[in-house]
Amino acid sequence: MKRHNLGTVIRFEFTRTVLKPKFWLISLSVPLLIAVVVGLVTISSQATANRADSQDRQTVSFTYTDASGLVDAAVAAAAGGSPVTDAAAARAAVVAGTSQCHVDYPEDPLSQPIAVQGQDLGLFDSGRYSAVASSVFSQSVAARIGDPKLAALAVNEPDVELVTYAAGTRTAGFAGVIVPGLFLVLFYMAVLMLGNQMLNVTLEEKENRVTEMILTTMNPTTMIVGKVIALVLIGIVQGLVVAIPAGFAFNLLTNAIGAVPPTDGAASLLGVPLDLGPALIGFALFLFSFLMFTGLLVAIGAVMPSAKEAGNAFGVVVMAMFIPLYAASLLVSDPHGVVSQVFTFFPLTAPVSALLRNATGGLYWWEAAIALVMLAGFGWLFLMLGVRLFRTGSISYSSRVKIGRALGWGGQQ
Repeated sequence: MKRHNLGTVIRFEFTRTVLKPKFWLISLSVPLLIAVVVGLVTISSQATANRADSQDRQTVSFTYTDASGLVDAAVAAAAGGSPVTDAAAARAAVVAGTSQCHVDYPEDPLSQPIAVQGQDLGLFDSGRYSAVASSVFSQSVAARIGDPKLAALAVNEPDVELVTYAAGTRTAGFAGVIVPGLFLVLFYMAVLMLGNQMLNVTLEEKENRVTEMILTTMNPTTMIVGKVIALVLIGIVQGLVVAIPAGFAFNLLTNAIGAVPPTDGAASLLGVPLDLGPALIGFALFLFSFLMFTGLLVAIGAVMPSAKEAGNAFGVVVMAMFIPLYAASLLVSDPHGVVSQVFTFFPLTAPVSALLRNATGGLYWWEAAIALVMLAGFGWLFLMLGVRLFRTGSISYSSRVKIGRALGWGGQQ
């Protein structure tokens, strides 16, 4: 393969894609969408908190009966409650609209629910009735216990902070999943966002009826490999465009809510704990998985006469990518079981399965090595198959290329 031609193909394919406004519009739309979602979630959380504070400040006028004998009359009165003896009449008053709310405290609160009837205030605001009924009961129980600390422990379980160690070093726990798990997200985004370009590596020239002219001046291997390298570079640019803003947004969010524990001097990325082993394996799996799917889509594009027909095959490939997600709970809970092994070492499900197991700490180093060799092998096999199919069927403009015939199986060529 001539280096001059290879460089020309890479430069041409790369520049014509990254110079298109559509490329940047699609790439920047992802972090923009993330920012919008984060903003909406923040606003919604603040609105919910404000609504809860407002409800807490509002009093509820209610009647109640207490078969348990545990409700403190003073606590209930402070919350707006008045005791009654006729529960049926009190419930009828709520139905008639002359009473706002009625609460029936059962004889055995451990096995029977607290029955609450109230005037409808809307789907969310009506929840204040249940909150008041529970609060009155909890405060009454606390008043009987006497010791505020014992009362609080009786109502609420204490928080537990778990810290784990491996070989004398503090581990990141769930926070350690973030960085290697990011490669799984990037893999999905890369294939879904660049899938059509992968198919068009060979389809574009066939649909434009220019393959004969191209093949008289350039080796098909040079052209396809150059396009694949350019596609990888485009994927890296697109990944950086998405990952850098998303990383900063994630860092700001986690720092604001304190979701990520301190790293105690360990390696970190934007404040997120970073274990170099799983991170490097995740990057290698992402790279070889991307190359394998690129080779597969190149081969599919070489067989099909048009992008429309290739799109149907692309749908099957995407389905294979999502199958491991349906078994994600099994892959995480039993990472070394038979099903997990099959998913990890079957080419079409290996990328997602291996990336998921690596992120959750369920992938041995030798399993990662086997998966990487397999992905690299199938990636090269698919790519060379695509080159062979493109060379043989480059002028099959209106019909699919016969794979067996292109490979020299079953008769004369």
